[in-house]
Order: sequence, then structure tokens, then C-alpha cells
Amino acid sequence: MRDSSFQSGFANPITMRYTPGFSVFILSLVFLILSFMLLPFRPFLFLHHLESAQNQTLLQSESKAQFSEGFHHNLGQKQESSPRNYIVRFNRYLKSEYHRTYLEDNVELVGWAWIERKNPASRFPTDFALVAIEESMTEVLIEKFTNLKVVKDVSLDLSYQRGVLGKQNDRVGAFFDGKKRPGKIFTAMSFSEGERNAVSNTSNMKISWNRELLMQKSQVTSMFSAEALWSKGYTGAKVKMAIFDTGIRSDHPHFRNIKERTNWTNEDTLNDNLGHGTFVAGVIAGQDSECLGFAPDTEIYAFRVFTDAQVSYTSWFLDAFNYAIATNMDVLNLSIGGPDYMDLPFVEKVWEITANNIIMVSAIGNDGPLYGTLNNPADQSDVIGVGGIDYNDHIASFSSRGMSTWELPHGYGRIKPDIVAYGREIMGSKITTGCKSLSGTSVASPVVAGTVCLLVSVIPESKRKDILNPASVKQALVEGAAKLSGPNMYEQGAGRVNLLESYEILKNYEPRASIFPSALDYSDCPYSWPFCVQPLYAGAMPVIFNATILNGMGVIGYVESPPTWHPSDEDGNLLSIHFTYSDVIWPWTGYLSLHMQIKEEGAKFSGDIEGNVTVKVHSPPAPGGKTRRSTTCILQLKLKVIPTPPREVRILWDQFHSIKYPPGYIPRDSLDVRNDILDWHGDHLHTNFHIMFDMLRDAGYYVETLGSPLTCFDARQYGTLLLVDLEDEYFAEEIKKLRDDVINSGLSLVVFADWYNVDTMVKMRFFDDNTRSWWTPVTGGANVPALNDLLSPFGIAFGDKILNGDFVINGEQTRYASGTDIVKFPRGGYLHSFPFLDSSESGATQSGLSSGMTKVSYLKMKHRKERKIGCFRMCMQPCRHAGSWSFGGW
Repeated sequence: MRDSSFQSGFANPITMRYTPGFSVFILSLVFLILSFMLLPFRPFLFLHHLESAQNQTLLQSESKAQFSEGFHHNLGQKQESSPRNYIVRFNRYLKSEYHRTYLEDNVELVGWAWIERKNPASRFPTDFALVAIEESMTEVLIEKFTNLKVVKDVSLDLSYQRGVLGKQNDRVGAFFDGKKRPGKIFTAMSFSEGERNAVSNTSNMKISWNRELLMQKSQVTSMFSAEALWSKGYTGAKVKMAIFDTGIRSDHPHFRNIKERTNWTNEDTLNDNLGHGTFVAGVIAGQDSECLGFAPDTEIYAFRVFTDAQVSYTSWFLDAFNYAIATNMDVLNLSIGGPDYMDLPFVEKVWEITANNIIMVSAIGNDGPLYGTLNNPADQSDVIGVGGIDYNDHIASFSSRGMSTWELPHGYGRIKPDIVAYGREIMGSKITTGCKSLSGTSVASPVVAGTVCLLVSVIPESKRKDILNPASVKQALVEGAAKLSGPNMYEQGAGRVNLLESYEILKNYEPRASIFPSALDYSDCPYSWPFCVQPLYAGAMPVIFNATILNGMGVIGYVESPPTWHPSDEDGNLLSIHFTYSDVIWPWTGYLSLHMQIKEEGAKFSGDIEGNVTVKVHSPPAPGGKTRRSTTCILQLKLKVIPTPPREVRILWDQFHSIKYPPGYIPRDSLDVRNDILDWHGDHLHTNFHIMFDMLRDAGYYVETLGSPLTCFDARQYGTLLLVDLEDEYFAEEIKKLRDDVINSGLSLVVFADWYNVDTMVKMRFFDDNTRSWWTPVTGGANVPALNDLLSPFGIAFGDKILNGDFVINGEQTRYASGTDIVKFPRGGYLHSFPFLDSSESGATQSGLSSGMTKVSYLKMKHRKERKIGCFRMCMQPCRHAGSWSFGGW
């Protein structure tokens, strides 16, 4: 066994992602304006600023941001200046001394210094450098570095800190005790210990998870019938398994084959002092009879990439990834993740890892049960993203749900997770000896990594690299998976791992390309949700379905010609499909997106349309071969079509004005959430608003998605336009068009909005220790000034109060959180009002609570010919039970 311990240097910035919750309200033919709030739902990993002196002694710097309980900040505070560490990426691999000479010869300005990285990767060529830049010279030097012809880009060295995930009410986020945690926010270590109760997202039944439940079950290896492969002599032998985690102890009695331990942190130890890395290794390759691993003969390569304080840096990961490539790892498990799919050095290095034929398995995240909360890198198509289930085959409440959000707001996400595995009360190894149980998707991830090691050992070593790759292994897993009866595709992916079925697929595998999922079947509900709950009809906006191309023939592939729709009968000609797809498939994967519409001649058609889509993929010849390899991939379609519904039940959802990935500091909708005031994920009807979508459908409405400006739809086809929690501005042409649509075309509006108070936003600004700059909110919970511009032609306007309280309407008690007031409305309207607390800066006390009750209007209505124009600006507490809301009745 080789042990390598070095210390590294580093530093960091912040990136953000929007994560609203959901709310419910529907009103056909009503002009409705509604404030909207978010639920706190996720833990985070936090970025810490670590500075490097010339002797590479690394010191942690505390955040300079000082908040009061109400996020008040001393805006006049001076901030200390210090160098920041930056990653300079090059277009080629060279020894670090060559990169250093090149930079020193071409950047003669003062204010920067080379940081020596003393770690196991230093003996190999590298594609990046780490430099420290003085704050006063940052802009000039970054421009100078970036303009060098061999430099790809320059970015801050991000740091991640993991926090143990406990019960939901114990979670902490980017802010704690009123103070902004320094650095990039990253999700928590994906496991918890001692959690005993959970509510399945697929049922209202509460399940008790006590220790006796596990006692009555077999080993997790037995649940997947690993013994059947062990009896055939397959035990993971000669498979190189890289575990990126907190390390492992060399003399641990549970492991027979620890080949190498490497340290990538600034701490002088190789040992695991936290227990996470040891537990993960135990699930994969442990040999203790109480907590057996899947592949006990697997060669363990322990990459210690987190300190005892659970801190890591992008530069540590980049070096460790490069070392994994240089030493020809077979499988890599990464049981961490976060929302930041825009951290390009990290994301692109993951592409490079898989392009070098390393099979990466990663936890999908513990941000369930909310949708659209996938973690990176598990959300990447070249990575096997793993969700968690319990022993009753219910999706674990903590397991993140899809879809992927890279493609939003103007496209549609991919199916993730890829597969699910048991992740509740799984037994694994303790730090020194003995076993314990843990739960989380980072437990489910090594379950799958262990099965992958076992499957890899099935293929003779001499043939492995010709047959096995990230695409072929994913094909074996998703095609062999057992589809669960309750969850939909964005909860379970292909289903639960089926080791023996995947074994049968792999042992006879011939390189080929395929599409995942292989079918879209509107009759297969709830698995095909949301497609199966709303049929297609003529005149509707395109329905987008985004599938993944898996290319087991080679790391690079090409689509030979445009995909083709082949209907099974004459009725299929009523379907029009526009395709968008990857011209180049790399690494190993691509996308195939179907934009489906029913032609106008099908306006009265009712029935099923069946057929398939074919796309031909080819890759260069295999090593030693002369002819290129090709596959015709098939996607089966079975779609339900109905006659075009009447206008009054058709609702158009505005997706165009939702921000995809916040370009700045966007606060959460509910200011009651003190530990996390940043929004992360983009909004979508099928992610954070999926309950609203289901309830609209249950009430008989048909909801379509608008992915273009308001000038691009025919208002005469819709009863209502739905504007939900939008952050973008509106063009003058859109404002004029909407006025005409409402007044002349009979269109009604439903608008979900929030608070907007300039004084509060100013008090919420903070000094970011990573970017060395002040961060001020670019908007409130919603862009109320933009909404006021949009509504001005109707004589309607919102105010700037931030109101909170409870109210009862139609017999239902509802929470009003961080809503605003109506300050302008046409005469003749109807008014509903309730007393609420004003927590805006102008009406708040030092504690942030209202000094008194304010009776404010939250709903106004005005009849105008055949339309009802209403104004409703409250923020509803999202409802856990869909049946508790009623619609209509106005």
C-alpha cells in the first residue's frame, strides 16, 4: 500500500442558484396578483476563505460580514485587503515548472505570486496553475492572464465545506446567527445518523424507521443478490476504486486491499478522523460479516480531499482528478454535491474524468422531497446519479428529485436520478473497527459504486477497457433496473438497481448507442408524469421531452442525420415533432429533445398516437479496427391526444421571464427563513410548482408553457395567463401587447409575486469575503417594480410593505408570509383585507417584527364586461396536502 501525504494551497468565490418553493392558487378568468414564498428545505456546504502565505501556511479567514438578527449590516465597516487564490487553466498539459516559467516570462506585473502545489499529482503534467493575486491588481492581472494564448480561463479557487445533515429543522444554510458564511455554498454531506422518521413523497403514510426494521432485513448486499456473483468468483478483483472523501486508516481490519492512500488537503494526515470515507469504503468493499461490502477484493484508492473541518477546494479536486486519470482508476465514487453546475473548472474536469474512461458514481443530493433540487456532478449526463429509497421501495424523503435545471428556463430538463438504491439505515464500517448504520444519498451512492465494481470484475481484465465505459455501464444499470410502481421518472430514474439483470446485460454486451429513457408512454402513469396527466391537443405550445443519448461505442460520437418520426398508422401523421440534439456526442453522452405538437387538422382528434423516433449514431473505429461503428437508436412513443379544449380552461404559464441561474444576489421569497436568504434554483411548473400543476389538472384546467416573450402567443386561445414569481423585466412591446390582450381579447391574468422593499434590501447587503465586494440584492422576493410597469395600464400597483400573518378564507387557514400591499386599484373593485404584521424596515422594530397590526387589502376585484379583474397579493404557505385547496368559487 502506498501512502502519499502533502499539503496544498488554495482560495475561493460565491455562486448562487435560485430555489423557490411552491404555492397554490387558481382562478379562471380573473386578474390575480399573489405574493409567493419559499420553504426552507436544504442544508448546505459552505465556502471558507483560506489564505496562503509564501511558505504555504494556510490560515482560515473569518467572514467580515456582520449581520444583526434582521440581517442588518454595518455598511460603513472597512474590509481588510488580502490576496485571493485563482486557478489559471491552460489549453495543454505540461509540467508545472513550464507553466510557471511561461507565466513569469509573460506577466511581468507585480501583485501576483505562484503557489507551489506539493501533492501526489506534482510528478505528472498538469493543465492548471494556482496563483495568488493582490486585490488591488485583480482586474488588471486577470485580464493579462486571460489574454495569454495558452490560457483557457481564470477563476477563483472555490472552497467547499460539508456539514452533517441532521433533521430538517436542524439544517443551516448560507447564513447562521445572522452572519453570512464565507465562500461558495455547497450542499451538506449526504448522510445522517440517528434519523428515525420520514414521510414518503409517494404516500401520505408515515413510516417509522427504527433499528428493528433493519434487523428484520438482510444485508444490503443480499437485497441485491450479490452472493450469486460471489459464488461465480466475481468479487471485484483487480478493479481500481477511487474514493474521494475523508480518507481511511491503513490498518483498518475491514479491508483486505487498500492499495494507496493520498492526501490532497493542507493537513498532514492520511487518516479518516470523521468516519465518512471509511463508511463509504465499507459499503463498497468491507469484509466484516456485520457490514459486508459488495466487492471485497476491490483495490481501494483513498483520496483524502476533505480536512477534519470538512473543508475542500476546487484546486484540490482538480489535482486529485488529474491523479486519478494519470493512475488509470476504473471507478470513482463522489458522495458530495451542490447546486453549482456553473463551476466550470470542476464541471469540465468531471467531463475529462469520464472521457478518460473512469466510471463516476455520485449522490444525487439530500434536498428532497422538493423537485428540481439535483446536485452536481450527479446531474451531469456522463455521471451515474444515484437517488435513495427505503426497504419498502419508497423514494426516501431526503432524496433529491429531478428534473435537471441546466436547460431552464427556455428548454426542458433531463431525467435524473439515473437509478435509485437503498439508502436508509445501511450498515457500514466505523473509523477503527465495528459497524454502524447511516442514511442518505451518499450511502446509496457507494451501494451503486460497489455493484459497479462487482460488475466490472465480471469482464476479463484484458477486455475491460474495450467494453466498459461510463455509457455502457450506465446502459447496463438503467436497462436492468426494476421500475418501481409508485414514483415518477424524475423521482426514480430507471428504477431500483437490479444487479443480476445488469450482469446478464454486461456479460454479453456489444458496444452500441441507446436512448434513455427508451420510451415515453402516456398510458404509463404515474411513471411518465407530468406528460401522462395532460394529453396533447392541437394549437398548444410545444411539449418538450428531453432524452439522453448513451454512446457505448466511443467517447465521441456523431448524429449522422436528423432524427426521424415513424408513426405506426395514419393517425400518427397528425403529430409534428421538431428535434434538437447533440451534433457531437461527448463524453459518451448527448441529448435528444422532442418538441411535440398536434397539427391543426387534428383539432377534433381523440385517441392514441403510436410510433417511434429513430436516430443514427456513429463513432470512430475501435482500436485496431478499420470501419466506424454505428447504431440506430430507437425511442418508442405512445401519446394520448384529445380535441382542443375550450379557451376558458386553457392556462398559459410564463416561463420566459424566470431567471435560469441568478446573475447576482437574489433573496428568498420568505424573510422568515433566516438561515438561508439566497434563492438557488429556477422556477418551473414541473419542479418547485409541481403541486400547483397537479391541482390545476385535477380541477380540469390545461396548462401550457410559454418559453418566449409575451408578444409571441395568441391571447384568443387562452383564458388565463399565469405569471409566477418572475424576476425579469418586461419589454415595452410586451406591456402594450398584454394591455391589448386583456382589454380587447378577453384574457385574464394570474400573477404570483412577493415583497420588494428598498430599505430592507439595502440592510440585507453583505461583504463577500471571496469576491472582496459588497453584495446587494438585485431584486426583492419578486421584481415588483417590473410588475408595476406591467400593470400600470390597468391602474394597479403594489406597495413596499412586507406583511406576515395568518388568515382564513373559505374555511381554510393560510399563512401569509412576506407579502406586500396593494396601493392602487381602479374604482369599483372588490376588496378583501385582513390584519397582518408589517416587518419592512419602515415598520419594523429592532427584532425585525412588526410594531403593530396593519389591516391591509390582499384581494381586489373588478368586473369588466365578461372578465373579472382581481388583485390578490398575499403569500400563501405551501400546502403539504393537495386536497386542502379549493379552486374557483369567485
